[in-house]
Amino acid sequence: MFRSIGLSAVAAIGFVATTALAQDRSQYTLFDPTPADRMRSFSTDRPTKSNVPYTVDAGHIQYEGDIFIYGFDNTTTPDIDNRTWVIGNPTFKLGLLDNVDVEVNFSAFNSIASTTRSTGASNTLSGFGDTITRFKINLFGNGGSGPALALIPYAKWPTAPQGIGNRYVEGGIIAPLAVPLPAGFTGILMGEFDYQKNPNDAGYHANFPALINLSRPIVENLTAYTELYANWSTHPDVRDIYTADFALAWSPRPNFQLDVGVNIGLVPAAVPYQFYVGIAQRF
Repeated sequence: MFRSIGLSAVAAIGFVATTALAQDRSQYTLFDPTPADRMRSFSTDRPTKSNVPYTVDAGHIQYEGDIFIYGFDNTTTPDIDNRTWVIGNPTFKLGLLDNVDVEVNFSAFNSIASTTRSTGASNTLSGFGDTITRFKINLFGNGGSGPALALIPYAKWPTAPQGIGNRYVEGGIIAPLAVPLPAGFTGILMGEFDYQKNPNDAGYHANFPALINLSRPIVENLTAYTELYANWSTHPDVRDIYTADFALAWSPRPNFQLDVGVNIGLVPAAVPYQFYVGIAQRF
């Protein structure tokens, strides 16, 4: 009997140790990648404006971004209709540590076609977009089984021509919190601080974007998203923005995702609508 109890205890200790080892990925780095059988579930910072608090596993690469974005704006500027296209807007991510990744984003082609309604005059600007670099640092919950929080400091570098960009360096920090909810829902609360150039001079001001996002699988491999987004500014010439965002993401196979979505402006200061189609893949 005592031998049986002893063997059971040894087996239990071995099981706990093996489980702990399987869950502990802190030993892995860019130069000692996480093995495929210990990688976390595939997650992306899309399709909506929200970011997830989960990092790319150490030593692995992920890309995600918009194949295209189309927007129509006839409200933010009096007497002006703007039609915008973004073609190719990838973000490339590289896992540095188990809880840290580095990310680079740019838009390959941007087009802004403006028409003055009262005169019919039109003008088009196009070119490469600005470049954004980010670090995502998970503070807790990277495994995805409970609440999770990350900090994402970022900088925007002026690689776009004037009119497509503003030719100034800007930056900030983002803090997404993910919380599992009943009935298969996941909630994301996200706050952000942006340090941005003033619209009419060389000074800077603070913006405070925030959002609430709900998502839920609706059938196998298909997830629906709904989101309320706000952007409050401290500059009197920058109007507050509110949008309602809706999206679907489909994962036909592991580590691969296609998505589609629409952002709907809720106030005249927001672009009335934007449509996009996106893609993501992990290696």
